Amino acid sequence: MDPRSLPVARRVALLVQALDGAKKTNEALARCSNGEEMLDVLLGASQKLGLGLTREQLSNTPPIRDWVWWKNKEAPITIGR
Repeated sequence: MDPRSLPVARRVALLVQALDGAKKTNEALARCSNGEEMLDVLLGASQKLGLGLTREQLSNTPPIRDWVWWKNKEAPITIGR
């Protein structure tokens, strides 16, 4: 079965599952300075796995949507010193 024929949420789940233990990809994600760089890394991983996910699909589908938001977030205030 061609994984590209699966629903987007299932393909994202397969990508997330593949990231578990993928040392080089996880290191590359950790080095990203923003969500756009993360999407670049994740698009590459998707291509290698033959999942056919687009940048838009990744940025709109949890949990990756949430990872990108978290990477881009800036605290509006700082509490403490």
